[in-house]
Amino acid sequence: MNKYMELARNAALEGISNKEGGPFGSVITDELGNVIAIGHNQVLKENDPTAHAEIVAIRDACRKLHTSNLEKCVLYTSCEPCPMCLSAIIWANIKKVYFGCTKNDAEDIGFRDNDIYEFIKGNNKMVTLQQLDRKMCLEVMEKYKDEDGFIY
Repeated sequence: MNKYMELARNAALEGISNKEGGPFGSVITDELGNVIAIGHNQVLKENDPTAHAEIVAIRDACRKLHTSNLEKCVLYTSCEPCPMCLSAIIWANIKKVYFGCTKNDAEDIGFRDNDIYEFIKGNNKMVTLQQLDRKMCLEVMEKYKDEDGFIY
């Protein structure tokens, strides 16, 4: 077993042993293989639906490295990232991700990742999205642009 995937697996086991969340663990390393952060799912512990293993590890790595740009890092995760985690990975500029179980494996034990993927494709009506007050909100975007706001 890959040593980083083993760390991710062990983090997942720790999380479920402590009843902190689902069976998911993640590890972030630098380009030399030094471990920067380890996270496990803490949704139940934190009462936070965004406290997935990948998000926990990304937040910790960003704090430790004092940056929101993890482009030189590698992420190892015990399961294929859900759409939220995949988005966070992309926003963090992580270019390489290794995963153990698949989204179908997660679905087989009751997780809804595939429902969200289907929603993104337009095949599901889990939530209604409706635009409201664009002009007023656009003013904020223009202000950011005019002040040379940093695009990350």
